[in-house]
Amino acid sequence: MKLLQFAALAGAALSLSACNPLMQASWDTLRAATQGPKPLELTQAQVDAVPYYQIKLQTQGGEAVMALVRRQGDLQFWLASTHQVLMMRDGLVVRTTGFGDNLAGTRLGTNSPFHTGLHKLADGQRSERWIDLASGYRLGIPVQSSFHKVGLERVSILERDYDLLRVDEDIRAPLLGFSATNKYWVDPKDGFVMQSLQQVTPDLQVAITQLRPYRGSGK
Repeated sequence: MKLLQFAALAGAALSLSACNPLMQASWDTLRAATQGPKPLELTQAQVDAVPYYQIKLQTQGGEAVMALVRRQGDLQFWLASTHQVLMMRDGLVVRTTGFGDNLAGTRLGTNSPFHTGLHKLADGQRSERWIDLASGYRLGIPVQSSFHKVGLERVSILERDYDLLRVDEDIRAPLLGFSATNKYWVDPKDGFVMQSLQQVTPDLQVAITQLRPYRGSGK
């Protein structure tokens, strides 16, 4: 079954590469990371011309546009034309493939505020999740979280301004010897994550911006 799923994703990637020069060009900037890629310059018209829900991804290597190609319950598969995949649930990256340091899986605690929406959490709320890292086949690594509401901030995405609630998540993984602060900008009405900065693994940080949001599972 997994082989069939990834074959379908690969086929979708070929389709993206063939018919969407915007996405292909964006991934060219990632491949040219050692040459100092230029930031993407996107317009609302360009985004509207592509028949997919879309996010902008920023990593240490550059910027890219990814498309939503599959949903499995509340799990979303975001795909690039060169086969990199982000899997997200409620705005949190829970798995990646095709990157230099991949997140192989994530299991959230029952008290995770991602389940109910970050706009509903109590300031200082704590939670825990467990991650699997592809490098070294390290499984079930506990990650402790402490959440803090920063307040409303004005965020510009393409040609629109949004008043979003910023929530910071201080994370610690003692077994890995690292800590970081994730940031989420969410719709204060329903908790939908419009923009985020996430330390996915010790060596992979991503910034995600919703360009053409899919809000079907919004809280």
